[in-house]
Amino acid sequence: MIQIADTVPKTDWASRMEQVVLDAAIERAPALGWNSRLVRAACEANGLSLGDEELLLPNGARDLAVLLSRRHDAKALKALEATPPETMKIRERIAAAVSARMEAGAEDLEAAKRCAGFLALPTNMDLGFKLAWESADDLWRWAGDTATDQNHYSKRAILGGILIPALTMRWFDGREAAEAFVARRIENVMAFEKWKAGKDFDAPIKAVTDALGRLRYGAKEETPSAEKSD
Repeated sequence: MIQIADTVPKTDWASRMEQVVLDAAIERAPALGWNSRLVRAACEANGLSLGDEELLLPNGARDLAVLLSRRHDAKALKALEATPPETMKIRERIAAAVSARMEAGAEDLEAAKRCAGFLALPTNMDLGFKLAWESADDLWRWAGDTATDQNHYSKRAILGGILIPALTMRWFDGREAAEAFVARRIENVMAFEKWKAGKDFDAPIKAVTDALGRLRYGAKEETPSAEKSD
C-alpha cells in the first residue's frame, strides 16, 4: 500500500515546514543522494528533532519524493497559465503540457536525477507510478479533459507511460532528446486512436454471447412472412 504523508490534515506549521525541508533537501541531494541521510540532513538544517522528522515525514524519503513531484506539477501548471489550451489541438496541448512538466523538474535537475534513481528502485516503483498518474491527471485537466468513463483512466495511463521515460530522458539526455521522444510517442498514440476509431472491438464479444445464447436457447425462429393473396 502506498502511504503518503498528506493522508491526514496538515497544520500550517506542517505545510510550511514541508516546503523548507524540501528546499534543504534539493540543495543537499547532489551530495547525499535521495535517502534517509538526506531526510535527516534536511530536517537538521531546519532544527527538527528525530521526533519532528517522524511526524512530518513518516515515510522518509518517499514522502520527500512526493513533495518534489507535486512541487514540479504545480510549477508546470503555473507555467501553462499563459497557454490557452482551447486554441490548440489535443496533440499540441499534450506536447506543451509534458514540456512544461519536464522543464519544471529541470529547474532542480540534480535533485530530480537523485529522486528518479530512488523511484526506480523496485521497492519504490509503486510510488513512481502513482506520482506519474497524479502528474498525468493534472496535465489532462489543464488540457480540458472532462471524461468520467473508462477514457478517464486510459488517458492517464497512456500519458503516465509517456511521462516516466520522458522525464528520465530530460534529466539524463537533455531537452532535445526528451522532446523528440515525446513527439514520437504522441504521434504513435494518435495513429493508434485513429486506427481504433474504425474498429468494432465489441464485435467478437457479441459473436461469442450470441453463440452461447443459441446453444442454450436454440436459434430464434424467423417469423413467416404473410402469404400474398392471388
